[in-house]
Amino acid sequence: MNQAQAPEVWMRGPVAGYAAELQPVVHALLQVRDEVEQHAASLTTEQLWARPAETASIGFHLRHLAGSLDRLLTYARGEPLTADQFETLRTEADPGMPAASPASVLSLSLAGIDRALDQLRATDASTLPQARLVGRARYPTTVLGLLFHAAEHASRHAGQIATTRKVVSPGRTPEAAFPSPM
Repeated sequence: MNQAQAPEVWMRGPVAGYAAELQPVVHALLQVRDEVEQHAASLTTEQLWARPAETASIGFHLRHLAGSLDRLLTYARGEPLTADQFETLRTEADPGMPAASPASVLSLSLAGIDRALDQLRATDASTLPQARLVGRARYPTTVLGLLFHAAEHASRHAGQIATTRKVVSPGRTPEAAFPSPM
């Protein structure tokens, strides 16, 4: 590890202002925030919306990360999704015309993470075991289950952003980005 590089968020200790029970969720979201900034800050518009091998674009992952956090935390509050949230879900992969800029999509993603962190700060630990229903099928879960899944889901998309960034970087082929161990 580089001496100047800070340790991963979970290794930095408790984050002030959050319930002890929520520290793993907070750590995961702060790590996602760090990684998203690291891997998406200097993208071009072409890199942001590239779909190598027909995979999802980094732009989609950034938008979906923010949108899924918003939707999952809405369920955690015990509220139904709004028409605007369904519309956001429907358009997450669409770059728009003209294509949305890297700065605007990154800003949207970081703001979504920050709103999730604000909600976590305000979450009373005594509500964590409360039952919640998710989606049109109304799957049963708990507040804690939703918060944990929100952080885990965001982590998956941060990983996809990091991986796709390697593939869409200038002069990189998939073979160069991921050399064979043999």
